[in-house]
Amino acid sequence: MSIPLRVHESAIRVRYAETDRMGFLHHSQYFVYFELGRTEMLRAQGIAYKEIEDAGHFLVVVKLDCKYKLPARYDDLLTLRTTLVRTTPVRIEHRYELLRQEQLLAEGASTLACVDREGRLQPIPETLRMDENEQD
Repeated sequence: MSIPLRVHESAIRVRYAETDRMGFLHHSQYFVYFELGRTEMLRAQGIAYKEIEDAGHFLVVVKLDCKYKLPARYDDLLTLRTTLVRTTPVRIEHRYELLRQEQLLAEGASTLACVDREGRLQPIPETLRMDENEQD
């Protein structure tokens, strides 16, 4: 059994298509970046999200929020810090910090539930569970 990563950082360059007319990163893109953080965290552990789904486990978003502090701009190089906060038998909680150098631009959180192909709750795979002693 692998132990889930606790924190993972992803580098993201803001693309022109992700900005509004003022050149700011559109608010909807922050959630896309959060998803990228979750999937890249899994990939860094040697787990492909596709493999999880192929095994019949689907992680659906049940709660998602973002607090915007400062705007990101076209061509900014950002760091997304994704933190695995807690797991329960059927849920996974993450926290996100989007930074430009050391400047906090946004922070967010998500809760994912594990369901089967019919949408019924099921236990999350063992490889995604954290040790209870490590949880915040």
